[in-house]
Amino acid sequence: MAQDTVKSKASQQYDDRSIRALKGADRVRKRPAVIFGSDGLEGCEHSYFEILSNAVDEAREGHGNEILTILHPDHSITVDDHGRGVPLGYNKKEDRWNWDLIYCELYAGGKYDNNNGASAYEFSLGLNGLGACATQYSSEFMDVYSYDGKMERHIAFKKGEPVTGVLEERELERKEKRTGTVIHWKPDTEVFTDINITPERIKDILHRQAVVVDGVTFVFRYTNSDGEVVEERYFYEHGISDYIKEIVGDSAKTEPVLWHLETQGRDRDDKDEYKLKADVSFCISNTTNRLEYYHCGSFLEYGGSPDRAVKSAFTFALDKYMKSANKYTKNESKITFADIADCLVLISNSFSTMTSYENQTKKAITNTFIYEAMNEFLRSNLEIFFLEHPVEAEIMANQVLVNKRSRESAEKERLNIKKKLSGTIDIANRVEKFVNCRSKDPNVRELYIVEGDSALTSCKLGRSAEMQAIIPVRGKTLNCLKADYDRIFKSEIITDLLRVIGCGVEIESKKKGDILPFDLDSLRWSKIIICTDADEDGFQIRTLLLTMFYRLLPTLLREQRVYIAETPLFEITVKEKGGEKTYFAYDEFEKADILKEIGDKKYTIQRSKGLGENEPEMMWQTTMNPATRRLIAVTPADAQKTEMIFDTLLGDNLPARKAFIAAHGKEYMKDLDV
Repeated sequence: MAQDTVKSKASQQYDDRSIRALKGADRVRKRPAVIFGSDGLEGCEHSYFEILSNAVDEAREGHGNEILTILHPDHSITVDDHGRGVPLGYNKKEDRWNWDLIYCELYAGGKYDNNNGASAYEFSLGLNGLGACATQYSSEFMDVYSYDGKMERHIAFKKGEPVTGVLEERELERKEKRTGTVIHWKPDTEVFTDINITPERIKDILHRQAVVVDGVTFVFRYTNSDGEVVEERYFYEHGISDYIKEIVGDSAKTEPVLWHLETQGRDRDDKDEYKLKADVSFCISNTTNRLEYYHCGSFLEYGGSPDRAVKSAFTFALDKYMKSANKYTKNESKITFADIADCLVLISNSFSTMTSYENQTKKAITNTFIYEAMNEFLRSNLEIFFLEHPVEAEIMANQVLVNKRSRESAEKERLNIKKKLSGTIDIANRVEKFVNCRSKDPNVRELYIVEGDSALTSCKLGRSAEMQAIIPVRGKTLNCLKADYDRIFKSEIITDLLRVIGCGVEIESKKKGDILPFDLDSLRWSKIIICTDADEDGFQIRTLLLTMFYRLLPTLLREQRVYIAETPLFEITVKEKGGEKTYFAYDEFEKADILKEIGDKKYTIQRSKGLGENEPEMMWQTTMNPATRRLIAVTPADAQKTEMIFDTLLGDNLPARKAFIAAHGKEYMKDLDV
């Protein structure tokens, strides 16, 4: 067997015969992620965007003012525009059919010379001549129809190859006369792992296009979950100006401004010069923040040059204004863009005749000139704006300072809380009245959480000092079910408990998520035992503690590290020869069994006193001795039920409380004092 393995490896040679080139449709079908960024649903969505982009480029050049997208039930898609119609005829210069060049040849298109005016497009989203061909290559089928007002031309493809290789042509009847391109295709499951593009995703894409292509209507037709055909329309007459007003609504603290830039330059001295146009609209809001960047119609999810320019310019200009207006206090640190972003709503929509996208998915641009031009433009305009609009400047500066000081205060509080929760338990950093044990082994150590100082004394005298530590809670702890995190961590009782437990907290909130990462290995105890009196106050304290564990430390419940110590309800003393014998009953049934067992012997019976009144020997025997005590392990389900009951009986849900009393009140009649 070993020889076979060696022989197999030896046969895997790498030599001149090993090299091969992918040809035709295989260049995309076997490596779709190279073009679309992914072979999954995201890549499939981008293939749709490539076809839509060509329709958008036509509309932006003034050819057609409506673009229709249809999402069919079989996951095929139609994009229908009213542009000039894609050229499909014979190209004498290239000595090939244009349909073959556009849909079967990567890097073939009509947008390569837009910087020198030779292109049919000045500012275009499509640049590389990849999108139409790559989408065709990756489709199960594709039908392309082109209309020039007189003729309909049609070519069909299947799995990357033309069906017939013949361009079908027919003359349009008068009622059919139109211009534009209609493409119907279905992404191929042999190429993409998922082709189920959702209506919501297409809506998002069309909405963003409507924002940056003002005056063009984007129509979306699809079949909803009820089987009904739905049609939705997206239109912004004034583009980003209308959009930013829609975002902020009544929350704007300053009126939105719109600035327009037109310039030209180059990324490097030895590079060609190109044109740049940009519109930037922004305002200040204390309830909303958003930054969106678009370039040539593509939403720049990762920003790139415009994002860098905005961050640099706004931080520089506002810091300069605050210094000149003496806004900073003595020795106060300068603002950061994070402080500005908390209240800034800004939309940037730029175009250039030469664009360096980070890759084919067009989610960021890297042009040096675009960054430099927008940075200088925004700095200059902001400086003028602050001079000409002193009221707005004051509002912006004050809001940013509020954000900055709130951030710094929150950071200071975060560090204080972290220090509270992660501090070691020693003489220099002591938790009040915490009684430690001698053992340093967390697999042996036990922590008893007891009710008040009197119970602390009884447990301290009755415990095993080697392995059992004690911390008292003073009164009722905070209701962690309803309190926010800021209030929870201001509770000294809770932070003391968390410091003693030692493993941090589990918090879902992003705001406080980095207080102290939860680490089960840092837990200092093998068992955490809640030990309270068997009365109403004791039950409520126990419930509040369980709620704390359920919200802040649910893993300890799942790992069965939290227990409830059962305490006896009855103490039965029997007179026998030579003295007395004491029995402990933990409920009415045990009491009945004990009385049955002792028969006719004389006895006294009393309800057990609070833990603080118990003798140390009794505490050891009933509550702390591992051989005789009774512990109940608490699970997340137990805590969840506790939380539900707690919310019903003590929370704000009055209807639920009335319903509970109506359903279960009779069960507690025997406990009433009458």
